[in-house]
Amino acid sequence: MAIDSALSPAARIQAFGLIPLQQKFGIMVAVAAMVALVIGGWLWGQSPDYRVLYANLSDRDGGAIISSLQQMNVPFKFSEGSGALLVPANQVHEVRLRLAGQGLPKGGLAGFELMETQKLGTSQFQEQVNYQRALEGELARSIQSLSAVSGARVHLAFSKPSVFVREQQKPSASVLLSLHPGRSLDAGQVSAIVHLVSSSIPDLPVKNVTVVDQSGNLLTAQAGNSVGLDPSQLKYVHEVERSFVKRIEAILNPLIGGGNVLAQVTADIDFSQSENIAETYTPNQAAAAAAVRSQQTSESSGAGNAPAGGVPGALSNQPPANPSAPISAAPAPTGAPGQTTPAAPGLAQAGTPPSTTRRDSTVNYEVDKTIKHTRQPVGTIKRLSVAVVVNHRKVADADGKVTSKALSADEIEQINALVKEVMGYSQERGDSLNITNSAFSAPENEPIAEVPLWKQPDTVATAKEVGRNLLIAGLVLFLVLGVLRPLLTKLSEARPAASGPEKADEAVSGAAGGAPRQPDGFEADLNAAKELARSEPMLVANVVKEWVNGNE
Repeated sequence: MAIDSALSPAARIQAFGLIPLQQKFGIMVAVAAMVALVIGGWLWGQSPDYRVLYANLSDRDGGAIISSLQQMNVPFKFSEGSGALLVPANQVHEVRLRLAGQGLPKGGLAGFELMETQKLGTSQFQEQVNYQRALEGELARSIQSLSAVSGARVHLAFSKPSVFVREQQKPSASVLLSLHPGRSLDAGQVSAIVHLVSSSIPDLPVKNVTVVDQSGNLLTAQAGNSVGLDPSQLKYVHEVERSFVKRIEAILNPLIGGGNVLAQVTADIDFSQSENIAETYTPNQAAAAAAVRSQQTSESSGAGNAPAGGVPGALSNQPPANPSAPISAAPAPTGAPGQTTPAAPGLAQAGTPPSTTRRDSTVNYEVDKTIKHTRQPVGTIKRLSVAVVVNHRKVADADGKVTSKALSADEIEQINALVKEVMGYSQERGDSLNITNSAFSAPENEPIAEVPLWKQPDTVATAKEVGRNLLIAGLVLFLVLGVLRPLLTKLSEARPAASGPEKADEAVSGAAGGAPRQPDGFEADLNAAKELARSEPMLVANVVKEWVNGNE
């Protein structure tokens, strides 16, 4: 009977029973290895990429976050190096938002929530301490929101209030920063932290805020410099200088060519703030042009007492004689008309009392007054120093050979005039300009070679993914074609042919792994059958069963 290659399930089971125990064990190991390899490859291909959810978590926040992740059925693991909490990359943002809705992480710092747990009977000192702790915690949380800062601590020092203004002391603050590995803060960021703390505390000056990093470096000393300029002023100076450089190069590049002009500008900026208030009084130069503010005139007259007359002495002090009528009239005085003859001393104007007259006049004039309020602008340019280097002009001769040639005096003068106009040259201000025409010795920049396709990151990642899949497929094919297929072939050949005693004996011998029976005699065949019956009784029983069923 010919060997049937397409065996029925029952025949396959019978044929598998004819296989020796060692071969059965090998087949089971091969099948298990193939199944494990397939499952491992599938899990390897389906394993998610983990990303950092939170780093540097406190124990309290870490426990609360892990409990929330377990409730949300989100897989997580910890990084071995940094101890960061990792979750699948496609769930990082969703998990962060869901945890933020639960108020996690709290950051391990106590803020103004301390004021919500005040107990009845708390002393004023305890209230002040809790308020200070809450203020420090809120400031630390705000500082930790910076990308370069992993942790922060804030210490505030408040003085006791005093009714005496001279004895009042300003508060102070100290900030300790823990930066991420490889990160640093520039002067502008340090100044921002200082102003953040200063603006959060009443009456806290900027100079009373100290910032220190985890290495003990004083960062606030880097925010200023020896000349007293803050980072914003230095940035303004650099912007002014760059603006002049760009303007000079922009106006000279069309004339000389791109890359043939180098300019440097040094600007002296005045950042001093001054405010002048002048009140000037100018006297009136001309009386006719003077303006009268007010005028007052007073005049008074009156009769005075008669003065004493007569000749000094005892006779003048005698009482007057009795009056008597004259016998004859006295002759009239002679003189020109309209003239009076002076009387004798002591007798003239004896009958007319004297009069007094007084005249007062007060005139107030407007005085010239000038009030001048002058405020000097901040950031004015005190002086500019400009240096310009111009490359030689490239000239091609008749043969096409390119040579360098210095610029002419007229061209230098033209460049000088253009630069003066661009920079706003002022001799009174003390500006200086120096233009030099020289050949550039710097080598030309070599073009950057493009990255080959096989070195690009996307190509490398794709190749890794394809290689991994091909490796898994190759291992599966090797197990199927190199291990299982030979075993199944041998299993199909092990089915005994039920065509006669001789063929059955040959099938039994082939299934047992021995060579075909050789006609060495009856004794040799009998001994071989006995040996086979002792070693493989099940196989012999199956052969006998086939004989019986086949009516052999």
